[in-house]
Amino acid sequence: MIRRRFHTLSSDVKTGGLAIQEMSDATTRSAGEAGAEFFRTLNALVEPSVRAGCASPGMLPTGMVLLETMGAKSGRPRRVPLLATVLEGCLFVGTARGSRSQWLRNLRVEPRVRYWLAGREHRGAALVFAEGAPRPATHMLPPLARAVAEGLLPAAMVCGWQFAVISPERAGCGPASGAASEAVE
Repeated sequence: MIRRRFHTLSSDVKTGGLAIQEMSDATTRSAGEAGAEFFRTLNALVEPSVRAGCASPGMLPTGMVLLETMGAKSGRPRRVPLLATVLEGCLFVGTARGSRSQWLRNLRVEPRVRYWLAGREHRGAALVFAEGAPRPATHMLPPLARAVAEGLLPAAMVCGWQFAVISPERAGCGPASGAASEAVE
């Protein structure tokens, strides 16, 4: 009888633990979905202003830009307002969210982008600097942009940050077509 009660108690504890774990997973998923919905709503509110040029880099090299990538799975355009820095015509965008950042995942699949800077549309190609990705060739970047990208890489990897350098078409920042496909070995 004691053995039977212990077995029942043990089963209840195991089942209870499983139920608590399932509730914890569901809560985490729900919080993640709520966070994603919050940022979708925020981006939808901010996007028109950023596209029009509000808060764009200008007097200061850092400001807001609107980046359009192609969805890695859907193939549909995806736009996101981002904080960016412009150096020698190249656009630096980054994320502390690492591989959870959807726009960065999209860039890894399709590096060609459109972006809005100071109210004007531009096209370019991204060099993605991310953990687990081949290190992109930076030889076509202007000297300061190349030095900053190569200097940021070690610190970014240690901190879990990932970033991209967007090389614009016809802006003296090197050829955009195929820029992201070359990698340093």
